[in-house]
Amino acid sequence: MLIEALAMLAMASLLIAILSFRRIAAIAAVRRSATAATPAQARAIERAVAAWGRRVPWRAVCFQQGLAAQLMLRRRGLAAALYYGAARDETGQLIAHVWVRSGAVDVIGCEGAERYGLLAVFPPA
Repeated sequence: MLIEALAMLAMASLLIAILSFRRIAAIAAVRRSATAATPAQARAIERAVAAWGRRVPWRAVCFQQGLAAQLMLRRRGLAAALYYGAARDETGQLIAHVWVRSGAVDVIGCEGAERYGLLAVFPPA
C-alpha cells in the first residue's frame, strides 16, 4: 500500500500542477461506489498517504493528500467524497482545507475540519 500511496500522491500532485481546479473538480466529482470503507481501510490509506506526504520533496499538503486518498479509495471500489472548505485564520487571512470521507468514515484531513465552512463536496451529495 505504501508504493500505491506514493504513486497516487505523485499523480495527485501532477494533476494539481497541470490542470485547472475546474478539471480537478470534474475528476473528483465522478461517483463510483456507494460502499463505504471500513475504519481499518480508511486508517491504512490515511497512514500511507500521510507518511509519504511528510517525506516527498514536493508540496503535498491537504489537497494533494486528499486527492491521493480519494484515488486510492476508488481503486478499491469504495465511496470517496472530497470536501473543500474555507475559514479565516487568527489574522483574518482566508485559509482553505480539503478532507476525505468514505460514507460516514473519516479518511484523511478530517481532524479539525469542523472549523471550515463547507464550500463544495466532490462528488456532490
